[in-house]
Amino acid sequence: MSEGSLKDRAREELRNYAIVAAYLYVCFGAILLYKTALLREEGVAFLPHGLAAIKALILGKFILLGEAVGVGSRAHRRSLVSSVAYKAALFFLLLIVLSAVEELIVGKVHGHSLGATIAEFRERTGLEMLATSLLMLLILIPLIAFKELRRRNVV
Repeated sequence: MSEGSLKDRAREELRNYAIVAAYLYVCFGAILLYKTALLREEGVAFLPHGLAAIKALILGKFILLGEAVGVGSRAHRRSLVSSVAYKAALFFLLLIVLSAVEELIVGKVHGHSLGATIAEFRERTGLEMLATSLLMLLILIPLIAFKELRRRNVV
């Protein structure tokens, strides 16, 4: 591979990463702003300064890693709707698994044992985890639909 093409490929990957991370940042920022507003009504101080940006950067990288290893690549021959649904489901599962791994790593970095991290994870509200998961799926669908439309040269 020539130096120019490697440089071009790196530039394109960085551009894709920036676009995905920016999209996720806007979505997560809106969700966290809404959560902040709801908690303030209940008298709870909550201001997630950089949480939306950090989550967007991490999940954006997870999405690009999934694309690099070919997650959903077998869906190319399907109709647009079924391809988007299939890829969204696969990426959703990938993000759940990688987010769980991320939580374990963060727990380890903070000096918690594996058991303590898992116990803390289990203590979270089931309804909150379900809502967060569904929102993540709803965020993925337009992102994957746009990527699929670009791949098919529609947009």
